[in-house]
Amino acid sequence: MDAVLTAMVEDQIGPGERSRLLLQTAKEQLHFDFALALRSPAIALHLALLSLGLKDGDGVLISGLSPRYYAQTLADLRLTPLYCDVSFSFPCITRESAEKAIGAKPEGVQARCIVLHHTLGYAPDAASFADLGIPVIEDISQSYTPPPLAPAAEGGAPNKEAAAAKPVHGTFAILGLEERDMLTSGGGALLFASARRDASLLRAHANIPAEYCLPDINAALATVQFREAARNMARRHEIAQVYTQASLSTAHKRFVSQEGSEYNNYAFALVLETGMKEVTSYARKKEIIVENAFEQSLAGSGIVDTAECPVSCSLALRTVMFPLYPRLRSQDVQRVSRLITTLP
Repeated sequence: MDAVLTAMVEDQIGPGERSRLLLQTAKEQLHFDFALALRSPAIALHLALLSLGLKDGDGVLISGLSPRYYAQTLADLRLTPLYCDVSFSFPCITRESAEKAIGAKPEGVQARCIVLHHTLGYAPDAASFADLGIPVIEDISQSYTPPPLAPAAEGGAPNKEAAAAKPVHGTFAILGLEERDMLTSGGGALLFASARRDASLLRAHANIPAEYCLPDINAALATVQFREAARNMARRHEIAQVYTQASLSTAHKRFVSQEGSEYNNYAFALVLETGMKEVTSYARKKEIIVENAFEQSLAGSGIVDTAECPVSCSLALRTVMFPLYPRLRSQDVQRVSRLITTLP
């Protein structure tokens, strides 16, 4: 709050010094070679696809559970979406689902890129897509994981050496800073490249108009979010442990992380065995709001046909999220836990 108010009373609240500070802070955790601080993830995706030099009609592989703005961005660039389905246990594209979508693509359309959305914080194995021979864009907006809090050095002094962040394997990566993302600045995104050869493609956009760039007032909030991310993630882990224990007594299922990937507890979601309306109505009576996890996805918005992505469309009707955020009070965590235990 102090950071945002300070930015508000300064002479400049548009893109400026605080945006540069945000990029410097983010680089310490994300270890990128070059990044752009932008006003929205949609602008970030647009510039990423533009940087790859795709041509009219080229195919882009995306998940049926991707955010709905993906479809609009592809349409604006006259690119062809190639929808990939997911599984009931893992909500992201896999190598197998990507190959299936490539095999079913329309005649004359070539798959030129894949956008890996880390849905609900679950991270796909990006390295497994490398030998498809097409560029990969990773959307880590929900799966961002900060380096853990470093233990105190000998003598009690803080240890400045922190573990490296989770590596990004794609040509480019998008870190959204919207309201529903793991970190938020109230709106915005970082578009970055880890490898120098890929960063050179983004540098071509270094002088884009200020109207595309993240304002300082948003950058101030995002910088604080980066600095507090490890503490917030530790709190999320504590809450998720309570919810997980409660969920063991229900028939509803959870998604499973891929082997070797630690979940960041972006959300606590359950795939329901009963109807969503029944569960949301029951939760409302307990004065707790549960949300449709995929209401704003391509499948949840009706953009993807059920025949193309049957599992995605099914999950969009059956997956709910329970309140999970770092400032949640202990008594409210217990209320939500009791709700999960007694779900119909």
